[in-house]
Amino acid sequence: MNREDLYERYQRQMMLPGFGEQKQMLLEQASVLVIGAGGLGCPVLSYLAAAGVGRIGLVDDDAVEIHNLHRQVIYTMEDLGRAKVTVAAERISALNPGVIIVPYKQRVSNQNIRELVEGYDLIIDGTDNFETRYLVNDACVIAGKPLVYGAISQYEGQVSVFTPDFHYRDLFPDPPAPGSVLNCSEAGVIGVLPGLIGILMAQEAIKIITGIGQPLYAKLLLWNLLTNNSMVMENSPDGWHPTGEARRVGPRNWTELEAFDYSWFCGTGKVNNITAAELKAMRAQGEWLVIDIREPHELPGSEGLADLRIPSAELLPKHIGDTAEKIVFVCQSGKRSEAAVLRFSNLLDGSRQLYSLQGGVLGWSQFQQYEQRENH
Repeated sequence: MNREDLYERYQRQMMLPGFGEQKQMLLEQASVLVIGAGGLGCPVLSYLAAAGVGRIGLVDDDAVEIHNLHRQVIYTMEDLGRAKVTVAAERISALNPGVIIVPYKQRVSNQNIRELVEGYDLIIDGTDNFETRYLVNDACVIAGKPLVYGAISQYEGQVSVFTPDFHYRDLFPDPPAPGSVLNCSEAGVIGVLPGLIGILMAQEAIKIITGIGQPLYAKLLLWNLLTNNSMVMENSPDGWHPTGEARRVGPRNWTELEAFDYSWFCGTGKVNNITAAELKAMRAQGEWLVIDIREPHELPGSEGLADLRIPSAELLPKHIGDTAEKIVFVCQSGKRSEAAVLRFSNLLDGSRQLYSLQGGVLGWSQFQQYEQRENH
């Protein structure tokens, strides 16, 4: 882009004190990897591209679904079923043709994370599960890359910037118990919250790239949507910086990272999952007990699916009884039900076969809708 076009497009930010053409060129020369094209990733992508970041990589393996649209606003009804990275690349290219968009239709893993992060200057984590957060963090620490982190839970969000000197494992040395922290599909979300947090993440990326302001290094910004209250927690010698023990839990090099079992570390991945189609077919073959462990207010209902509905915190072995050999736990999207399987594996005798319904009630509803379309 020549200087005249550069100024015409970016004049409003280039005229800012301390910004100018020099900072704009830093953005143009920068490369950023955005992991996740969901509620956080969409505003990050939009504002980084609009600001003129030269090359943006985007990693996601999901397709657009209708329940995404209230918060992932770069997608439309016409995009349903299409790969998010494909649609996002089209939208961002239309917004700013001068930005190079590199889509990766894949899920990050121990095997591909090194190649991904080493190809970019700055990494942004817009994911919603703890396995991936620890994996991305560890890769950035090993590669020496700055990492912009954001997360949301119901009406609250948080943002931070991690480096090898202070990172996610310093803030959260231990992952939460499986099912204790819910994602958007389990806990719900107001669409504007990931928009707000995503914009703050893009803001931090721009500050890091251009050197303006004070990025959230060794700080955690907390935001409450209901009260508009925000606070910044700063790390200090008397704060929550660990002594170093937490750091040794994570892998120290690429060889250790490739072998590190994040499912084991986060307490997931040890559960027998059953799909909606499998459950329907197998339920007629024996004594099955299906238990909906969601809270009473959660929708949609599970009539015709669950035999019992008891919130997870109230469910005891006595509620399950001793007649059913095969027990399926059901929640909204499959996370809490996996935690229930792990919990009751230790409370019930070993002869029981325990399962988690993959995709939860939402997956069951989608399966029923698919069957109805096929039968008409």
